[in-house]
Amino acid sequence: MMERLDFAPLDGITKVVFRRVWSQYFGGVDRYFIPFISPTDQHILTPRDRRELELSHGGAPAIPQIMTCRAADFLWAAEQMAELGFSEVNLNLGCPSGTVTAKGKGSGFLAKPEELDRFFEEVFSKAVLPISVKTRLGIAEAEEFPALLDIYNRYPIACLTIHARVKKEKYRGPVHLETFEQSLRNSRNPVCYNGDLRTVAEVRALEERFPDVTAVMIGRGAVADPALARKLRGGPAATREELMAFTEELFQAYQAFYGQADNAAQRMKEVWFYLIHLFEGGERLDKQMRRSRGPAAYVSIRSAIFAELPLRDHSEGNLI
Repeated sequence: MMERLDFAPLDGITKVVFRRVWSQYFGGVDRYFIPFISPTDQHILTPRDRRELELSHGGAPAIPQIMTCRAADFLWAAEQMAELGFSEVNLNLGCPSGTVTAKGKGSGFLAKPEELDRFFEEVFSKAVLPISVKTRLGIAEAEEFPALLDIYNRYPIACLTIHARVKKEKYRGPVHLETFEQSLRNSRNPVCYNGDLRTVAEVRALEERFPDVTAVMIGRGAVADPALARKLRGGPAATREELMAFTEELFQAYQAFYGQADNAAQRMKEVWFYLIHLFEGGERLDKQMRRSRGPAAYVSIRSAIFAELPLRDHSEGNLI
């Protein structure tokens, strides 16, 4: 039975402004993961990263995620996180973006298991904070994961979150539940499941199939249906009025945070990329939203969505 629910880091969306407004209206998660920072060898936190981290305390615990393939950079970043008051850091071995993996970071690091092993040996011997890991099953085939799991099992990983796909699949196609099942059985570290959890029914089906899974991580599904975590805790679905208030307050909060209505409108378009799946027949307005430019166009399309589209009780469609 699920004991812990984590909110996955979605770069560009689940930063501090979104998390604060979302938790005010919906909530239901136990931990938030802060979208990754990618330290450089200059070992300087950018003003943007520092502001995000400094504002991330309060409410449910937040865990910063670090993306690098250099042990020295990871250790420096972990020290910064400790000084800022965080109690855990997370290593990103899951991002499948080509711009990331081309640098050997994210899931691209999985292509070099010997280097990954040396990386772990150094960071686990020197890190000042517990380290959790978010990983994929491999680069091209799920059959790569047993060898990776052998590496993970050598180290005291605080929690191993497994996105049950390989790098090349990105977010498309079925998740590899058979490989996840083997991993759950063979991991020496606590395991958290991640991948394609969009509805209460899907989470309950996962719990039924894997009763030993005590933690799940949800990202896209909790943006597409902001009340999903609340419903998993026995709470109600989102109402139209609640979603109207949520999206309006989030838009205003983005404007206050970034100081620009254009920037705020762009952020809201990224949220609506997922949220539109909670509305019946949203394809036409979804296309208009994606093509829109500026805050006035955004506000007009948002108004049309709430005026014209029936609200579902759960999200549907591919969240990619």
